[in-house]
Order: sequence, then C-alpha cells, then structure tokens
Amino acid sequence: MKMNPREINLSDKKWSPGEKPVVKGVKAAVSADNAVVTHTMLKILEEGGNAVDAGIAGCLLQAAVEPFMTNLTGSVVFLYYSAAEDRYYQLDSMGTFPADLPPHMPVPEGMGAYSAIPPRSVIPGFMPGLKELHGKFATMPWAYLCEEAIWWAENGHHVSSFEASVNDFGENFITFFPEGRAFYMPEGRLPEVGDRFGSKKMAETLRKVAKEGPDYMVTGEWAAQFIEKANSMGWNITEGHMTANPPRWIEPLRFKVREYEIVSLAPPQSQGVYIALVLGILDKLGIDSISPYSAEHIFYMGHALKLAQQICSFVNDPVVFEFDINRYLDPDLHARLADMIKGMAPKADMTTHMNMTTGFVGSGLVDGLIPGKVPTTRQNSWQDQPSGSCELSIVDKNGNWVQMMNTLQSSGIPGQVVGGVPMIGSHALPNAYSTAMVYCQVPGARMRVPIGNTMVLKDGKPVMQLGTPGNVHVTVPQVLCNYIFYGMEPYDAIRAPRMLSLTEGGTIIIEDRIDAETQEQLLSMGVRIKVSGVWDMHMGSFQVCYLDKETGELCTTVDPRRCGVADGLK
Repeated sequence: MKMNPREINLSDKKWSPGEKPVVKGVKAAVSADNAVVTHTMLKILEEGGNAVDAGIAGCLLQAAVEPFMTNLTGSVVFLYYSAAEDRYYQLDSMGTFPADLPPHMPVPEGMGAYSAIPPRSVIPGFMPGLKELHGKFATMPWAYLCEEAIWWAENGHHVSSFEASVNDFGENFITFFPEGRAFYMPEGRLPEVGDRFGSKKMAETLRKVAKEGPDYMVTGEWAAQFIEKANSMGWNITEGHMTANPPRWIEPLRFKVREYEIVSLAPPQSQGVYIALVLGILDKLGIDSISPYSAEHIFYMGHALKLAQQICSFVNDPVVFEFDINRYLDPDLHARLADMIKGMAPKADMTTHMNMTTGFVGSGLVDGLIPGKVPTTRQNSWQDQPSGSCELSIVDKNGNWVQMMNTLQSSGIPGQVVGGVPMIGSHALPNAYSTAMVYCQVPGARMRVPIGNTMVLKDGKPVMQLGTPGNVHVTVPQVLCNYIFYGMEPYDAIRAPRMLSLTEGGTIIIEDRIDAETQEQLLSMGVRIKVSGVWDMHMGSFQVCYLDKETGELCTTVDPRRCGVADGLK
C-alpha cells in the first residue's frame, strides 16, 4: 500500500486536473476521480477484499468526500465480469418514480433558482443497489466497508479547487432551501479551497448504516425521516414506495466490432445501443482510413453521434415496451446510415453560406465575421442545475472486473437534506423521448439515463473497461473509436479532443485543439466549430483499467480533465 488515505489533502495541486501517469504491471488496479477513494479501494483490495467490496466502499466514501458529485440517495449502475463464472452482470439501481403519484416538483414554477422545469423527487436507488451487490458478490462485512466513509464524513475533507468551482456554479440550486444552506454553508458561506468540509450528521447516519445495514435508509429510521420530509412538502409517499421497485438484474448488451466484442449496458439504458450504432456507422464509413481529427473525421463523427442520438430516442424499457435489440445491431442498418452520412458531405463550398447564416437556430453567434478569420466561438457546456456522477474502475487479483457509476442524479427530494444527506432529485422528463433522460410512471419501470459502463473483450475476455461522467453518450464511443479503429493506447484515446454531436444549426462543440486549417475545411463542408476549452472537464473524466496489448500486464490510467487518480497493487 503506497499511501494512507487519511493523510490525503485534496486541495494539494498534485491531485488537480492535468496530465496523468499510466500505471503498469500491477496485480490489482483501481481508477477513480478522487485520490481518497482510489487509495481506500486499494486498501480494501490489499486486505483481501474483492473488486465488489472495493466498489461498495468506494461508493459509500465518495458520497462523503464528493457530495457535490454524488450522494447516499442517488443511483448505482454496475457492470461486472466474474472470473470464476466467466460471466457478465449488469445491475440497474437508478432512482425510481412512484407509479401511482403525480410528479413532485417542490419548487413552484417560475422561481428564479431554476432555469427550466425543476427536477422531480424520486425514490433513492443508491442503498438498495449496494445492498444487492453486497448480498450477491461481496466478501467483507458491510460495517467494515462503511468505516472510511464514516471517518471522512466526521473529520471532513480538504476542499479542492474543482469542488469549489462546482459549488460556486450550483450555489443558487444547492442553497435554495434553508436545509441546503445549513449543509453547504456551515459558516454562512460556501467552503473555500483548503477548508475542511464534512458533515457530522452524515457521519451519524453512516454509523447507523454500518450498524443496521443499508436497510436503515430503505425501510429504517432514515427512511421514515425521508418520508416525513416528503409528506411535509406535499409528496405523499409511503413505506411501500421505498421498496416497490427494487434494483433490476439485466443481461448486458454484447456485440462485435472488428476483432473485439463490446459489453455495455442494455435497455432501459441506451448507452450500449448508442455505442453499437456509432461504432457500426464509423466502421462502415471506413473511419480508420481517415486521419484522426481531420475535417473528414470530425464531420463523420459529428453526424454519427447526432444520428445515433436521434435513433436512441426509440430505446425504452422492455418492461414497458416491445423492444427488439437486434434491429439496432444490424450491420445492414449501419451501412445504410453510413451512406446517408456520406450523402451529407456537400459538393459545393459552404463557407459563404455558413458565414451568412450565423445566428440562426442552433448555430449560435460568433465573434464577428472578419475576412480570413475562422468563425469559432467559446461554448460553455455546463447545465444550469447540478448533475454530477462518479465512475469507478476496479480489477482485483483474481481477475474480477468492475465498472460502475454512483451519482447524485435521481437522488431524493431536490434541494433537501435529511440526516446530513443532500439531494438534488432527477432531471428525467416523463414524455420527451428524444431527451437523454426519460421515464414512464408504470409499475416496475426504470428510467433511461446515459451511463457509460463498458467493457472491451478479446477472445471472450476483458482487455479494457472504461466509463465516465460528463456528456457520457457521446464521449464513450469517441474513446472506443480511438482505441479500436485507430489503435491508440488507452491514455492517448482518452486524452484526445472530444466533441458533442452535430447540432441542427450545423455546429460542433469540441475542445479547443483543432487547428485553423481543419476548421476552415469544416466550414467549407457546412460545419461550424465552437470550442469548449483546451481541456473541458464537462466532456468527462474517464476511469480505465486494461491489459497491455503487447505484454498482457494489467494497467490503469485516468482522464486528465478532472482530479482522478489511478493506481494499483504490485
């Protein structure tokens, strides 16, 4: 063990965003977006725990040291390779909506803290998910896996520059109610970089979680407090609602791409289908014959991302809808879609057209149309309301692979705090199927949310796993494209510029590392570039474990865009 997690000061610049090392030749590997979480999970592995033990401890701890990105009432989604069984598992434990109650939005429409429709209250999925994982796969006592989370909640963590910026962005939301102000502003202000921030009330809740098990927050005392708070705000939930829609085990989606197989999340999650569509289209376009990040590559990628996003609006929960997954995996469909995209490449030079139509729907404004200047502008891709998540990537010494996400998305009652646990609700919409997050109020239904837990196989065994928060649906297939079609090493694949899909106005938002000549070529092809920064932390924070292609040794790395740390046991 290289480091005592309790000695880590998260405000130290060495844990800040920036270039990250690749850790090679380890017998167990961990990648997380927080140094405390990484080294705590390594401690669990070193003491004989398996990858699931480490993941459970990591999720619990993450809620204590990153309450701005996740929390104990959020959601857990889990992809797992069991080496002993040679089998893949998927668990969906997103928060759920009561089927017999109208959507609950605790803030009246039009109040200034919200820019659009307020988030809705949901039944928490975090603890039910961890309970399910512990009962099925864990080897260590539940109480022991809670210990580090309790210590850090009690003693607090040093606030990083990343945490301070996220809190500053979401201040209007997280401090809208008195409960939020009391939690996030214990001294009457948001904590500053280097301050020690924790919650003794959260620590008290976690001590009871450790003693009574995860049911303390599902059917126990905390659950009763949650129900009481909900009822006082007009959301008339009952004890029965807390367990009406348990976590769902799902057979993960599995499909071939060249010499590899992909294992990813099956519906109701749309990410596996999205990856299959994008990679299938790019394969038929012959993307590997095109220079990476050339104008042609960006043109094809932007269109493929857009088209796949539109098609994925038809992906829904098989519990509610008839759904044939094979339609989306059909190579003939991918070929037809690739031909459609080829037909979008104009025969005429579109530069004048793009310059003269700036400002129309979807295209945005530019900094003056100066002759000879490439008309790009800066784009901030933050949303107005918090929507954080944390990804964990773990491989233990027995060859078990875990890729999972814990998130504050879909967490309880928006803006409220119960027992030291802050919540932000869910941004999923009930009827807008073309959006990334959608739900049906039907018994047993689960919401569709873009979550990127993914494994890459060769000869049926994992050779890489990855996942990320932050514009997940578009970023995961881009990294897989770099790895599979361009043969990049994993760190190079995640380090490369990332983009959003093409907009209706012909704009692609991409990190500011595309040269002027390529931008001019894109403009002539009818595509305008907006830049989101050289390194845009909103484009994700990949956590990756993989086997070296040459040596077969276990390696791990992490995205340079956020505060992630990867490490392993020698």
